[in-house]
Amino acid sequence: MKSISIVIPAYNEERNIRPVYEKVAEVFLPLKGSYTYEIIFINDGSKDETGEEIEALAKEDANVKYIDFSRNFGKEIATTAGLHRCSGNACLMLDADLQHPAELIPDFIRKWEEGFEVVIGIRKKNQSDSQIKILGSKLFYKILNGIIETEVVPNSTDFRLLDRAVIDEFNRFTETERMTRGLIDWLGFRRAYIHFKANDRLHGTASYSFWKLVKLALNSFISLSLVPLKLAGYLGIFITISSGIAGFYIMVGKYFFRWHFASTFSDAENLAIFIVFLVGIILTSIGLISLYVANIHKEILHRPMYVVRKHTDSSGI
Repeated sequence: MKSISIVIPAYNEERNIRPVYEKVAEVFLPLKGSYTYEIIFINDGSKDETGEEIEALAKEDANVKYIDFSRNFGKEIATTAGLHRCSGNACLMLDADLQHPAELIPDFIRKWEEGFEVVIGIRKKNQSDSQIKILGSKLFYKILNGIIETEVVPNSTDFRLLDRAVIDEFNRFTETERMTRGLIDWLGFRRAYIHFKANDRLHGTASYSFWKLVKLALNSFISLSLVPLKLAGYLGIFITISSGIAGFYIMVGKYFFRWHFASTFSDAENLAIFIVFLVGIILTSIGLISLYVANIHKEILHRPMYVVRKHTDSSGI
């Protein structure tokens, strides 16, 4: 029989651990004759009883495995750890809060059996989504698809199934600042899509704040494209040309044609305007370059992406 790995990152999800486990077990019950499965929970440095809930399940059910981080490393790294440790012929990533409908797992497996190596869940628009979130999402995908080599489908999620060949290739990536779905899309392979409506969160509140989403977006732009770095040079060229034209216009208008508009600017004002404008461009360019330098700094240190405090094998379960 083929085996399916279910990877579930969890941060402060103590009240959701057992419900998501029970839902996955229920889904696989009619598939028992065709597939075996394992559930890999990654406790991402939770501050509540998430770790204890996962360990209790691992003692009850041999299909449950876990990785317990020494601290919070973030969802992207937690998902990566699950992909590093999974042993199935395919792996499906699932959120612990059950917003990803587990009842669609058979549909993902069916697409995989048809020959698709990556099956991606596309989130339908939710009525509860705020206008700011909707506009922010559209802007993010618009910018991202404008600067990267491969297209990322708008509203695609981490709710996706990967074939073993894709998992093995993904595990070759070494960068620490990563967007999992972006790297998977970069790999290519045959892709299929399943549209779904996200469920309401079962318990607790979302751990992704506005600023965490902004950080994820910036990391996505930097890790997947060099265009922002090149943008600094393009801005420099544009500002040099435009400021040269503006300066020429004011000088000619003031000293040769006596244009009234040009005459209203004193020499000191002209100089101040250009200096402030160019300093702003320089600082913007330095800021963009510093993001890449910081990213390079993190990569050349070769620190591990995550630190495991304990896992299923080391605990003797």
